[in-house]
Amino acid sequence: MDLNLRVLNQVTGILLLVSGCSMILPAVVAVIYGETSSLLAFVKVLIPSILLGTILIIFARPKNVHMRIRDGFLIVSACWLLLSLIGALPFVLSGSIPNYIDAFFETCSGYSTTGATILADIESLPKSMLFWRSFTHWIGGMGVLVLAVALLPALGIGGQFIAKAESPGPTLSKLTPKISDTARLFYILYLVLTIIEIILLLIGGLNIYDACIHTFGTVGTGGFSNYNAGIAVFDSLYVEIILTIFMFISGASYYLYFLALQNGAKNFLRDSEFKLYFLIFAVSSVLIAAGLLLDGNYATFGEALRYSSFQSISILTTTGFATADYIFWPTFCQIMLLLLFFIGGCSSSTAGGIKVIRVFVMMKLIKRTIGMKLHPSAVVTVKVNGNKILPGDTVSGIASFVFLYICLIFAGSILLSLENIDLLTCFSATASCLGNIGPAFGEAGPMLNYNFFSEGSKLLLSFMMIAGRLELFTLIMLFSRKFWNPSH
Repeated sequence: MDLNLRVLNQVTGILLLVSGCSMILPAVVAVIYGETSSLLAFVKVLIPSILLGTILIIFARPKNVHMRIRDGFLIVSACWLLLSLIGALPFVLSGSIPNYIDAFFETCSGYSTTGATILADIESLPKSMLFWRSFTHWIGGMGVLVLAVALLPALGIGGQFIAKAESPGPTLSKLTPKISDTARLFYILYLVLTIIEIILLLIGGLNIYDACIHTFGTVGTGGFSNYNAGIAVFDSLYVEIILTIFMFISGASYYLYFLALQNGAKNFLRDSEFKLYFLIFAVSSVLIAAGLLLDGNYATFGEALRYSSFQSISILTTTGFATADYIFWPTFCQIMLLLLFFIGGCSSSTAGGIKVIRVFVMMKLIKRTIGMKLHPSAVVTVKVNGNKILPGDTVSGIASFVFLYICLIFAGSILLSLENIDLLTCFSATASCLGNIGPAFGEAGPMLNYNFFSEGSKLLLSFMMIAGRLELFTLIMLFSRKFWNPSH
């Protein structure tokens, strides 16, 4: 296979530069809190990353800037792996997480916005390391490759295939004629939402450090907290409402926000995916609240709704924050949450999972099949947003994605079961990591961690996290002989 390796080197240079520069902020936090060992760890990583990245950008300029779709898939997969490998180094060098496999798992969880952790005592880590841990959510949330796409035109390289390989949904639409301009618009909105949430959390009584940590976890839909008890430590209805609102916002399509700025909020009312997204959140919140009330977990429906709505949107958007230990909730409520594991947020959002649009299309496919059984000669198309007909290859691609998603969950569960771990833990942990959710059920519940897994299982789950973040096929196709065969 004839790959454009110089383009790969150029993009790698950008990623190294971005990765190194991103560690400057947690290094500043280390200075503020007087954490010398953490500061030295960041310096030992950021300086070589910035220098090597700059060298690659300057001296590895490609003569041929033409990129093919295969180049994009390889670049995205390689760069996400590289980012996780480099991002784990500060944890190891500082002694915060001495085992490199554990540090790699934690970093994969951060960049993929999963939120699964191997830490039993989160608060024992230095503040700068916890800041870096959560900051990886913010970097990975919008996709660090999207940032690279925004920078590539300055180097004369088009980033369309990179964006397609990392696109969080079944389709990739451009808001502007150039995909790089769309990437910049995304980051502007992402930054604006981040600043607004930090301000609102400061108003709610959080200090600037806590506000940043939990904002990174919200807008990036990651879920890392700097407290062992998570969000429950604040015991604040205001904070929970702000987080719920921003989790909901972050789980919706970013395309809709730009369209709404141009044409008004009517776009939300016309969008099939958003309407189903809102309906799933509302129905699951009410049903879980009713289940909690009937079981006597909470005294009033309002109190039950407070916890059910927060947990529903947290799981639906694959954020993974928790205000209660839901493994002690009634079985009905746990099953409802488990169903949300397989849905996820909207396409073109920072959320993971199968995505609401795919669930919507699969429902349409079932309806179409029933119709064709009753009327074999009828021509029934799959439509979204009213009368927009989805092409056959898009529908086929969605069906293939869902099938592969389910297959990977079962395959991962079987491999984890070799450790003789209970069925619920194996299944939910695999589904959680592939869906970039974080907390699972059983031994990997919201108030527990993943540290009991062996190193091999941690690497498997790390692979699941990256695969889920890259929409499965981007990473899975690298294992295909056709991908590497020059004749194809």
